[in-house]
Amino acid sequence: MSLRKRWRPLERATIGSAPDAYGVIEFGDDEGDVLRATAGFLPDELREELSYGEASKVRWKRAQSRDHADRLLDDL
Repeated sequence: MSLRKRWRPLERATIGSAPDAYGVIEFGDDEGDVLRATAGFLPDELREELSYGEASKVRWKRAQSRDHADRLLDDL
């Protein structure tokens, strides 16, 4: 199962719009196929993927805490 959110382009403006919160994140390719999913602090995870990853799209779901983000990831 994947997140039921629309894809956003993985670019600086998208990272700037991410809340300073934990969440579960899906990274995708140009076709919208999920490359990987992770849980963590949203801005940090997005910056790392933009710098070192190969994803071109992203979508996320905000969590209440790190533990909540991990549980959301387990449910994907």
